[in-house]
Amino acid sequence: MIEIDSRRLPHGITLSCRAAGDRGRPVLMFLHGFPEAAFVWDFLLAYFSRAENGGYRCVAPNLRGFEHSSAPADVSAYRPKHLVQDIAALMAIEAAEQGGQLAALVAHDWGGAVAWNLANQLPDLIRQLVIINSPHPGTFLRELKNNPAQQAASAYMNFLIRPDAEELLAQDDYRRLWDFLTDRFGSHPAAWLTEEVKAQYRDVWGAGLTGGCNLYRASPLRPPRADDPAAAAVELPRSMLTVTLPTLVIWGLGDTALPPILLEGLGDYVDPLTIKTVADATHWIVHEQPQLVAQLIGDFLQPNKLQK
Repeated sequence: MIEIDSRRLPHGITLSCRAAGDRGRPVLMFLHGFPEAAFVWDFLLAYFSRAENGGYRCVAPNLRGFEHSSAPADVSAYRPKHLVQDIAALMAIEAAEQGGQLAALVAHDWGGAVAWNLANQLPDLIRQLVIINSPHPGTFLRELKNNPAQQAASAYMNFLIRPDAEELLAQDDYRRLWDFLTDRFGSHPAAWLTEEVKAQYRDVWGAGLTGGCNLYRASPLRPPRADDPAAAAVELPRSMLTVTLPTLVIWGLGDTALPPILLEGLGDYVDPLTIKTVADATHWIVHEQPQLVAQLIGDFLQPNKLQK
């Protein structure tokens, strides 16, 4: 049973959330990406809330700007530090019985960008980290600066920062967004993209697309252009890149936006690190192979699983 609720955070932001499992149990938190929302985690919320899979309290917030969460108008409000503040505050509420510490943080795409920052800045609040097809900022910056193939694969980011991006994305029943989920970054046809799932996406997109686009507008990690140095002007100190939490990275190798070269050198920043690649999966592996994703996460959590 998926619970739907909202959490008012101390700094004034409200996050709409989906959850499953008993309160007071160790908490797994799940962070979505773009153009998605918290509903994409429903299978995993239900799976890990069951006693035989750990009996966790599972929570998936909608990031600020998505679905019914607060959507500040200022683009600067979507910088990573503000999203990190949101999730840290939500952790303090949802994992109060564990001192605000999560059993694990699981994240995909833009949610992963938030998770990498959280793991670096506030490691004491997370016992284990799971990243699904979301590049580490160190390897992503390296490729955006030096690899023409990655620059081409990420060119869509410069479309999403256009002032008319929301209007264009909404045209023709969200034609471009369906393309993101199928032909462009996924597989066509996408068997998982049923009419029921499409209706869930339409509900989320209909609530507003500006928050999602603002994530891209607020970040310089995008391909450089003649009039915009973007990633070429960014230097990140190593102190902002290291992660010392036990980390599992799950990567669908068919991801055309985020090719597996982004995994090269990841161990220089993250230790201890486990990488599991999946040959027959794309960027949307959470939809395509939910049982496998659940198994990989469960196997990773098992050594540290808390018993009832």
